[in-house]
Amino acid sequence: MESSCDETAAAVVRDGREVVSSIVASQIDLHAVHGGVVPELAARAHLEVIGTVVEEALAPLPGGWDAVDAVAVTRGPGLVGCLLIGVLYAQTAAVARRVPIVGVSHMAGHVYSAWLSDSALEPPYLALVVSGGHSDVVELRAHGDAVRLASTRDDAAGEAFDKAARLLGLGYPGGPAVERAARGGDRDRFPMPRTRLDSALSFSGLKTALRYTIRDLGADALTAAGTPRDPAVVSDLAASFQAAVIQQLLHVLTTTADRRDAGRIAVVGGVAANQALREAVQRQFAGLRVTVPPLSLCTDNAAMIGAAGWHRLRAHGPDVDGVVVDPVLDEYA
Repeated sequence: MESSCDETAAAVVRDGREVVSSIVASQIDLHAVHGGVVPELAARAHLEVIGTVVEEALAPLPGGWDAVDAVAVTRGPGLVGCLLIGVLYAQTAAVARRVPIVGVSHMAGHVYSAWLSDSALEPPYLALVVSGGHSDVVELRAHGDAVRLASTRDDAAGEAFDKAARLLGLGYPGGPAVERAARGGDRDRFPMPRTRLDSALSFSGLKTALRYTIRDLGADALTAAGTPRDPAVVSDLAASFQAAVIQQLLHVLTTTADRRDAGRIAVVGGVAANQALREAVQRQFAGLRVTVPPLSLCTDNAAMIGAAGWHRLRAHGPDVDGVVVDPVLDEYA
């Protein structure tokens, strides 16, 4: 089960790799009017649908709950109220069904989404984890053994896309909105800074550069809300911003891969759904094994939690004293 932010998800995973079912209830429409996730609303929405989502996930499994051997649930990082809904439901189910339970890092789930989607992928491999809250390069050295090699110093890539979307007057969520606007745009019309740090990422300067570029268009070119009036300008700005984000991600991933002599690369997390990023990674690492999960495994889902939980259960055993929620959990295995 997964309830770390604004998607309520449940899945049945067999032997860590076979996805029997995967159900996701999205809250995008609920939060779109607010321009971002409202934690209290998100937690209430999880509470309303989690039972239905779990039952839908169990429906294709012969025997239903009677065939379940263990429960895995996201325990962090995430919004504390949202995490509590998933963990309390999972723990109640585990006690009622007398099966073991294991708490899983949401970020470990993203790393394992690549393993889940590629039957030939095994550790060690490098994973670029890009989401609304995280931008890291992680090496899964062995199952249950992961190390972070690079990370953002400020905004995550997904957060940067959300802020860019607001500055450009685009919709929520920001990543898909910027990607749509960037199609057909001139990425060279508005030069954006390319921060180049070998072992870190930083998107705050890029965000500031976009704000100043929009300001310098002049009052006549802006709406009353301060966003560009001309759709062509919005498209070009979005294309320029997106290109700068992707180039920085590629630079850090490339330098890390060279330093580690990596032969296997994965790109995971919600931002990995960006088609321009997917194509750029495939070009950059032609000749290496590159795994980018399908879109259904890039965004938050419970199948990846099942895969990560299967390995954690084998490596560390169940959480016999119960699962402890940690909204700032900082682990990848």
